[in-house]
Amino acid sequence: MIVFDLLCAVGHRFEGWFGSAEDFASQKQRKLLACPACGSVEVERVPSASRMNLGAVEPKPPKKPETPGKTPDMEGKDPFAIAQMLYSRMLDELLTKSEDVGKEFPAEARPRPGDRAGARRAGRRGNPGGPVSRAARPA
Repeated sequence: MIVFDLLCAVGHRFEGWFGSAEDFASQKQRKLLACPACGSVEVERVPSASRMNLGAVEPKPPKKPETPGKTPDMEGKDPFAIAQMLYSRMLDELLTKSEDVGKEFPAEARPRPGDRAGARRAGRRGNPGGPVSRAARPA
């Protein structure tokens, strides 16, 4: 596909997508092109900005996400059973590394100078364990 910048007789500028320059010429000759703003069929091609690749570095392919390693207890099991096992492990890890603050959630979630929740948050900044959910706090 080729993108051409077009201009109607009234002065509205718009884009047209064509299979080739010949397609543009054919559609123009048969008066199939019309301005989307005013409907004018008097349409001309105008100069477009050129795209030049002047040595930009090619983007790196995205890293593949780490897949959990299979353990011997997963061998021979169907994918659904494996998914359940992985979910159970994730849930166990989440529950062992967090604290349910229950009704105290608003007080724990809001930072206040000098309160224990603020101190806990401040001490956690360098935590290599990663982000902590807002609903649960580390023990």
